[in-house]
Amino acid sequence: MSSLAFLVTELQSLASESRRKHPEIREAAEKSLVILRSSPEQATAALASDGAQSDDLLRPVFMGCATKNAKVVAISLGSLQRLIALKAVPQSAVPLIINTMSDAMSQGVDIQLRILQTLVSLITNFPSVHAELLGEALLLCFKLQDSRIAVVSSTAAATLRQLVMFVVDKMVEEDKQDSPDPKLLEDVVLPDGTTAALGPFARDAYAVFEDLCLLANSEKPHFLNLEYLHKTFALELIESVLTNYHELFRKHEQLLMLLRHHLCPMLLKSLSDRAVFPLTLRCTRVVFLLLKQFSFELKTEAEVFLMLLIRMISDDTDSIPTDHSGSRPVWTRILAMEIMRGLCSDAELIRNIWDRYDAEESGSKVFSSLISSLKRLVTEKPGLLGVSSQMMGVGTHSHPESGSSYGLDVGGVAGMVANAAATAASATVSGVVGMIGAGAGLSVQTSAMKLQCIDQLDKADSPPIPDSYVYLLGVQCIVSLCEGFASFTGPLYTSIVVQRPRAAGDPVMRAPPALDLATLPPDEPATRHLRIVRSMVDNGWPALLAALSFVISTNLSDELFVGVLTSYQAMTNVSGMLALTTPRDAFLTSLAKFAIPSRVVASLESYIEPSTPRSAVSLTENLGLTAPVQPPGLSERNLVCLKVLVSSSLFLAGSLGGSWYSIMEALQNADYVLTMKGSQASSARRASTFPGGPGMPSRSVSGATGSTSDAAKSAHPSQPARHPLLADIDPDNVQLAIQRLFEASKNLEDSAFQDFVNALCKLSSEMIGMQSDATGTLGEVESTDELASSVSSATLSPRNDLLHRRRVSGIHLPRTLRSGDFGVERLGTVAMLNIHRLIYRDPEVAWNTTTGHLLYIISLPSAPQAIRVQAARVLDDILVIVPRNLSSSGDLQATAQRRVLDVLSKQIVPTSEAGAAGTSTNVELRRMGLEALHQILQASGHTLVVGWGSIFEMLGSICKPPVLTRTISSDSVSTLSLQDHRPRPLLLGYNNERGYTALVKIAFQSLKLVCDSVSSLSPEDLRLCISTLGQFGRQADTNIALTAAESLLWSVSDSIQSKRKDAEEEPEYNALWLFLLLEVLGLCTDARPEVRVGAIQTLFRAMQLYGATLSLDTWNDCLWKITFPLLDAISVETRRIPPENVGPSLAQPSGPTPDQAWDESKSLALQSIGSIIKEFAVSKIMQLSTFSDAWKVFVADIQDTVLLDRRPLSTPALQCLDKAIGSLSEATDEATQPRVAEALECAWQAWDDIGGAVLQGGGASHFSPRRGSDMAGSHRAFTQESLVAFLDVVRTIRRISRQHMRTEWSLARLTRLMEILKGVLTYPRSPDYRPDVDSLTPVQASVIDIVQTIDLAESGVPSLVMRDLAEFSSLAFLAGFHVPHPILASASETPAPTSTRKHITYIGLSKKTMPTLVDLYMQFKDNADIYEGGTLEAVLSAYGIPIKLKYECPAPSRFGKDVPLWKTATTCFLRVVTECVTALLRLGEAISDTRVEAIWRQITEGFRGGILADCSLAETFSLEEQEAEENFDLALISSLEIDLVPHLGGPRVPDYLVGQLAKILHQGSQLYNFPFHTPRSSSPGLGDAREEFEKLDLESVGSTATEEVVPRERFSYWCFDLLLLICSNVTNDQEPSRRRVAALCLPSLLDRCKTAMVGYIADEALRGGLPFPRVREDELLYVLRKLLDLRLWTGTLWAAFSDAPSANSTSPPAVDPNLPPSALIADVVKRSSVAHLFYFYPVLCEIASIPRKTPVAWVSVASPLVDGRDAGESRGPQGRIGAPEGDGKVVEVDARALAKECLKVLGKEMGAV
Repeated sequence: MSSLAFLVTELQSLASESRRKHPEIREAAEKSLVILRSSPEQATAALASDGAQSDDLLRPVFMGCATKNAKVVAISLGSLQRLIALKAVPQSAVPLIINTMSDAMSQGVDIQLRILQTLVSLITNFPSVHAELLGEALLLCFKLQDSRIAVVSSTAAATLRQLVMFVVDKMVEEDKQDSPDPKLLEDVVLPDGTTAALGPFARDAYAVFEDLCLLANSEKPHFLNLEYLHKTFALELIESVLTNYHELFRKHEQLLMLLRHHLCPMLLKSLSDRAVFPLTLRCTRVVFLLLKQFSFELKTEAEVFLMLLIRMISDDTDSIPTDHSGSRPVWTRILAMEIMRGLCSDAELIRNIWDRYDAEESGSKVFSSLISSLKRLVTEKPGLLGVSSQMMGVGTHSHPESGSSYGLDVGGVAGMVANAAATAASATVSGVVGMIGAGAGLSVQTSAMKLQCIDQLDKADSPPIPDSYVYLLGVQCIVSLCEGFASFTGPLYTSIVVQRPRAAGDPVMRAPPALDLATLPPDEPATRHLRIVRSMVDNGWPALLAALSFVISTNLSDELFVGVLTSYQAMTNVSGMLALTTPRDAFLTSLAKFAIPSRVVASLESYIEPSTPRSAVSLTENLGLTAPVQPPGLSERNLVCLKVLVSSSLFLAGSLGGSWYSIMEALQNADYVLTMKGSQASSARRASTFPGGPGMPSRSVSGATGSTSDAAKSAHPSQPARHPLLADIDPDNVQLAIQRLFEASKNLEDSAFQDFVNALCKLSSEMIGMQSDATGTLGEVESTDELASSVSSATLSPRNDLLHRRRVSGIHLPRTLRSGDFGVERLGTVAMLNIHRLIYRDPEVAWNTTTGHLLYIISLPSAPQAIRVQAARVLDDILVIVPRNLSSSGDLQATAQRRVLDVLSKQIVPTSEAGAAGTSTNVELRRMGLEALHQILQASGHTLVVGWGSIFEMLGSICKPPVLTRTISSDSVSTLSLQDHRPRPLLLGYNNERGYTALVKIAFQSLKLVCDSVSSLSPEDLRLCISTLGQFGRQADTNIALTAAESLLWSVSDSIQSKRKDAEEEPEYNALWLFLLLEVLGLCTDARPEVRVGAIQTLFRAMQLYGATLSLDTWNDCLWKITFPLLDAISVETRRIPPENVGPSLAQPSGPTPDQAWDESKSLALQSIGSIIKEFAVSKIMQLSTFSDAWKVFVADIQDTVLLDRRPLSTPALQCLDKAIGSLSEATDEATQPRVAEALECAWQAWDDIGGAVLQGGGASHFSPRRGSDMAGSHRAFTQESLVAFLDVVRTIRRISRQHMRTEWSLARLTRLMEILKGVLTYPRSPDYRPDVDSLTPVQASVIDIVQTIDLAESGVPSLVMRDLAEFSSLAFLAGFHVPHPILASASETPAPTSTRKHITYIGLSKKTMPTLVDLYMQFKDNADIYEGGTLEAVLSAYGIPIKLKYECPAPSRFGKDVPLWKTATTCFLRVVTECVTALLRLGEAISDTRVEAIWRQITEGFRGGILADCSLAETFSLEEQEAEENFDLALISSLEIDLVPHLGGPRVPDYLVGQLAKILHQGSQLYNFPFHTPRSSSPGLGDAREEFEKLDLESVGSTATEEVVPRERFSYWCFDLLLLICSNVTNDQEPSRRRVAALCLPSLLDRCKTAMVGYIADEALRGGLPFPRVREDELLYVLRKLLDLRLWTGTLWAAFSDAPSANSTSPPAVDPNLPPSALIADVVKRSSVAHLFYFYPVLCEIASIPRKTPVAWVSVASPLVDGRDAGESRGPQGRIGAPEGDGKVVEVDARALAKECLKVLGKEMGAV
């Protein structure tokens, strides 16, 4: 609804209300309604323009107001208010309206309130209301404000404020007009008597404000017609005006003059008079406004007011009586402090105060007085504020023993850094410390007023004020001052230093230095204000520090504690930003004391962990009589202080300079408390010490009770969120904050970073010096003076600082030997964060300081071990990371690498005897350095461009030098050899063998890495590398030494050879390579076999791989400087006489003995040398001018090795020689032939000498005689393997010789060769014989191979070879032997069983050579030499041995079924015999008779052996086997019959040999033997056979004994048959020869038959009816049958018994007819073919006349018995022996009939029948 509608409504109400009592008003109202309804817009316009209708419209309103009816008046005023709102009132009606309201003012409350509303509407809607009208209107309000009715009074007061504000607003609007109308200006007389032209609104404002000032001062107003106005209300109006329009006042001097002349004197007077709370309250509020808004304009007045307030603050209220009489009441001080709190929060005002007063020499020291007053205020009643138990830490004593150790030792700090005023202030603190008790504390909740005193305008008297409220205000003032400094300086500092414009490429300054005000523009306001702040801080910091340090230690609430701590931080930061070093350090030091109370540090040293279990709770604890024992530690507030300390240090990092030292010391102590002793507390205690959340009660933090803050918190269980500063204050987060401080070091400028590092090093040096002395000197010092005098001079800190540092830190030296150093640890952290700074900045910035300090600690023997190790670890981490961050461009890389390696070298390489001492610490330090070197090489070795010399020096410094002796080799080449094989005691500096071993292992890993990148090394570096590898090759660790010798040196060699491709550099690298070989050579005689082997392999592998590219000079050096010295050096060891106590019983249980190991090493060397010579003999070695000498030395070395060294070396030595000789085959150039011939001759001579040693049984032993012969023999005996190698040498010599000479050796050399071969073959002392039954041993095979290579074309050579082979074939039967057991050292020991001992049989050799002899004979059977030289005899003799042994021959095989040796021999023998008898005829006179006789003698002996061999073993065979054996023996008989007998009668065969053959057959034909000797048991001699037969004495020769039948009866009959055959005339070829043989053999035949028949006759007479054994009867029948069949050559019997059987056999003399008849008959009969029957005539007669039954048998015959000749002629030319008899016709015969038949044949021959 619009205002016009409201107006209509109001008029209607007015008409309605006045209808009865006031009809005139009703009429006037209705008339107005008509006007409004007819034309509302025109009516409104008419009213505003004072038109004709205005009176009609306003009349009802004025009429209504004039009535006494309250209701009508109210409606009328409402209508008037609507009209004013519509601005429908003409200007002319305004005075009438005011008068009307003045008249109605006596009405009720509603009317008065409506009047006030209407006045506000009138004045605000009609600007023309001013001057007198305004005064009248305001007067109405003032009157109503004085009403007793509260609502009216308060509404009027509010209306007055609104109207006064409106008046001043009009002045403001007037000021905004560009050019005021001069006509409106009027002159006004000012308080000083001057005038000023003011506009209407300005005049109104001036007049109103002036009257208010006058009324406040109880003076008569000029503008308002008012007699009296309450001063309090006047001051309230003044305050409102000044509060809202202070800018207007500052623009108008006339208004300021009012302040200066009226208001200020009035205020000063009021404040000086007796204090009345309402008035003083409002005066102080106005004073606050004046000071805050007009301090510049009212300089003097402000100074007065300020000093007045300070004086009010400084008043000591202890003497003030309770009735407030005679002195200023307490609340005045409170009001002043509240005012001051507001002023202090205005930083700019405070700065201006300083600038206007304190800065002036003659001015009042307002600011100084202020902070002094504040300091005195907060410290005046310490007992009221209490002591914060948290600030003393946790787990410490509640009360200090003495004031000097109290944690708030501000006097000590300030005394060093401040002036006398600060000293006095801090002295006040120190003096009252003892009075501090358990006060109520200070907190906003309990100390503050709900509504501050200065805001309690409604109070007539002062409200109740807490006792601590004034101190709360004082703290808040101080906090505001400090925060004001920071809030102004911080942004400016940031904009000037951090965010200032920079040149392109300049980095952002993250840790800027302090402000240098001299560099700033002096005319800029910011610069001026910065200077002001600097002066204020510089002047006021002692008092501020004293106040803050006191307050922070009191029992503050968290909120206040945060505020005070923030002030600390602010002052610290501002001091640092403005380059105020002294106050900055003072605040930091003080803050550090609160962060780490010295009592906590000291208590930690004496704290002992409770021994009782945690679960056990004592009775007193359950009763609450004791508090739980806590380990000393930091409270929550300590941690917050520490956090602020870290934060401030971080903020000021760029400008702290030398102050870092004290910060580092504090952080060190904090670290000690938080970490070093943290393990003493359990997790539960840790949780109780540092709560998990902000809602936990503070007791869990502080461990104390009774504080106000605790009570307040317990009374309010729901607490607001904690201040951010109190968040994240557990130890872990605080430590993270500390870590961030160190991480911020990377943002520091170089100079600041240098200070940072220097401080760390200084702190570390001092602490380490103290700990070093604490173990000795300090442990005995009690007094402080002694302590000061005993500090080591090695520390970096001045000596006189030590006492203070000890007092501040609380560390008790004798008990504090920390396991690690904080400074060292953090130095490492900082270095790692600033690694690029270390690399790319000048070394003086940080590198020299950091590394120098760490090296100093490492090398300090008196420092604790753990700290030295820690320093080494930190240093090594730095050194490892630097190379990884280096760029590869520019010279910086080399410089940085050199720096790193130089520092590392100082750690690893001991610089003195003390440093080299082998303590565990020194060893550990060196080990860590080596590990660092390894990591550097592993990660950055490929980037190293310098420093290899240092690296090798470091690595080499670890190695122990071996003790070496010089020995002179046989060729005068000096070599190195270890003195003995036993482990030696460690050298000086290595008494820790385990530590030394660890060093060597780590260093060697680095060396392996170096060798991986060895290609990048220069020649000089390579030489160092080689030397270092040699040193490692001599170390005790076998694996390391082996790797160095075998692997790494090889890789270096490979690298060197790869660089020889450049012709210009080849000589240098050749020399380097030779140097490497010499280094390897030194390792070839190492005491450890593994190392020796590895070195030897490396040495010769290098020579072999690169030999083709080496020059002849290099090869010459390799031979004379490497190869031969190596052999000489090893030979010294291999020929060393072992110690006395070395024997089989002391031998190592496993593995080779030292002697065996040396032998293996030399063996490897020999094999390698052989391979080298084989590969390069022709291409390189033979081209040397010294080849002949070298070859002689080489061969001599081989010969000496075989003859002088232990036997296991013979094989490799000979194999080496074999390779060397074999390499000569490639020398096909004619120019090299003389050298080849010379070399072969030299080799032959050596082989011959060695062969001589073999023939002697093993060579000259170098063992002393004290050793047993068995032991010496076991060492000196040639092994089969060595003999094979020996034979291989001669085989190679022969091969190369024939290749180059193309002729066979001379017979003499071949004879020597065969002699040595035979000696090798029969060598009896080898310990390693192999079975030689089934196959040849390697030695035997080699011998046979060599023999087979001999060219037999030369004269005498076949005989030589066949003779020796014949001897070889007989070895199986003559030279077999059991190998002596090698371990039997004396004869007293029991020999091993024969079955378990090796047996050398030569069986395989015999099986091989017997057929070979046959082949050779067949090849050379027409060569007379083999007959004349006795070779054939030797062959036949060799065959005869197994033939004779027969079943006694050794088995031909162990597992197979080879032909028995005797059978092989028999077969070969028969083949040779078959050929030789015809060859003898062919060669005729070429062979002497002597040789022919000897050959036939051997033939005869061969047959004797075959026929008469012992065959008793055959009886154990099966019948089939026996038959097979007999059939094989038949071949012997057949050969005699077919091949031999035809030639046996030759003229060159002696008679006795033929007779011997007959005797052999005679003996072989025996069928049985008697068990004892009888006259008939052996064959009679030939002489006996020639005697005339006479009758025997039968009784004398008879016997009844049982005969022993021979094993093979059939073979005996075959021999009998052959004997009969060769005596008969059956075969007609070669008759003369056969006749001779028959004549010579017949006596044996006759004797054989006589023995059988006479024996039967004699035994038959004795036996009577006792039957004869079958064999006897068969024999008798056989003899009679054969005699009956036998036909002799005519004259054979006569020739046989003549004096010249051979001559008479073919040409017997004629029959002498002059003989007597009987003799003539006998002579004729003896010449007949049956003369043998005549010879046996008496015997036959006896047999025919035996009375008893004679033997009977059935026989198979082919012809009548009497026709024996026909039977013989019917057979073919084959042998008759063993052929089946007859054609199957069987007849019965008996002895008597056969005898008779024989007699008949004889009678017929004699003509008797």
